[in-house]
Amino acid sequence: MSLLDLLVIVRKHIVTVIVAFVVVVACGSGYTFMAPPKYTARAQVIATFNSAQESGNGTDITQQNTGGTYISSQITSYPTLATTGTVLQPVINELHLDKSVKELAEQLTVNNPTNTAFVNISTTDGDAERAAAIANAVAKSLQNVVENDLYVSNNGQSPIKVSIVQKADVPDEPSSPKTGLYLAIGVVLGLVVGVIAALLKDLLRTKVEESSDVRGIVHASALGSIPKNEALEGTRPVIITEPNGPVAEEYRRIRANIKFLQVDKVPDRGQLLVISSTSPSEGKTTTVINVAAVLAENGAKVLLVDADLRHPSVAHHLGIEGSVGLAHVLSGQMSPVDVVQSYWKPNLHILPAGKRPANASLLLNSDMMKMLIEQALMQYDYVLIDTAPLAVSNDGIVFGSWAKGVVLVAANGICRKKDLEESMDALRTAKVPVLGFVFNFANPKKEHKNAYYYYYEDGARRSTPRRNGRKH
Repeated sequence: MSLLDLLVIVRKHIVTVIVAFVVVVACGSGYTFMAPPKYTARAQVIATFNSAQESGNGTDITQQNTGGTYISSQITSYPTLATTGTVLQPVINELHLDKSVKELAEQLTVNNPTNTAFVNISTTDGDAERAAAIANAVAKSLQNVVENDLYVSNNGQSPIKVSIVQKADVPDEPSSPKTGLYLAIGVVLGLVVGVIAALLKDLLRTKVEESSDVRGIVHASALGSIPKNEALEGTRPVIITEPNGPVAEEYRRIRANIKFLQVDKVPDRGQLLVISSTSPSEGKTTTVINVAAVLAENGAKVLLVDADLRHPSVAHHLGIEGSVGLAHVLSGQMSPVDVVQSYWKPNLHILPAGKRPANASLLLNSDMMKMLIEQALMQYDYVLIDTAPLAVSNDGIVFGSWAKGVVLVAANGICRKKDLEESMDALRTAKVPVLGFVFNFANPKKEHKNAYYYYYEDGARRSTPRRNGRKH
């Protein structure tokens, strides 16, 4: 995954990112400002060779070197010694602490800096004065244990002397929580959690939700995004019922984009558009009907062919007679002139599917079907074929090879990514490209955040900015 892919995913799930970020930062801030303050005080001791335990007038260099080596071997164990009951129980008794040895040891941080004879004793407590008192008491108790209890010699003196070189002072400021640091960590952690949440949400989504989801799979441009609208549920195209509405404008946008599809155009021959979808219920038939109507609105001669013989629906959607149609032509029972119907305008013709045949695949893949399409392309500017979904049959692939590509319809919340990927694999295997796609049931707020776009007959795209949530 590239950085650009990550940014696209974050943008798609920006609400999730913001919510996760706010929650993490709020929790971090709550902990920072509500956590009780802790104070840390530190005392320091040093271990030296006790020359007074030797008889005579002093020690020579050899004795000093031997003593230094002995101290080095012993000093590393003092941090552990400082947290034992031998050292801590006297501290508890002296300061009247209501703690066990284990609890007091958890408040201590004792270390021996590398290659030194120092032992640092730090105590963290909710009370500043008590933190200093504990650190000093532990240092004193450690001194007493080392000099009086830990070692036994002939003269009763310890070979190691422990001196307190720095007493713990009462701290002026709490050592935790560190407000600035904790808030910075909260911000960074919030961003990380937000990005991870966006990635997980994107991975767990099985259906497309935005046109960018489809684009990332089919690697083709969006011809248009059609939102859900009650006008699309009627038996007449939206270009007829609401010609000035936003949905009609979106179909006009699709019409303009169709003119720029990368297909081999032959002079004096119409353009073949094969429209399919991955699965049923994605609004494929509604899309092809409205595209046919908007093309006819512009004066083009259009033939819409319902080639979904397994589940014919164009006639039902338009409220026209559909008992006879393509199936009868392909089986030789009727001629095209007997079944083609004019609809709305003289230049818009409909060829219904007719009754469901038992051998739909054989009829649609026949030479008769190909000859019918070739003849239609000589008479019409556009021939639109409504095919069965690619998950149902490979009719769309066959027709797509004739048209040098297909137009896919993908519906928000219905089209599964896995099914779309499988359809793309089948199309790639057959070397049938996706010329473009129409995104159905789109969320207008996501698809057109900044402007409404209108396409005009000169092919130019002009935008009208949104002001106060209204179009102008």
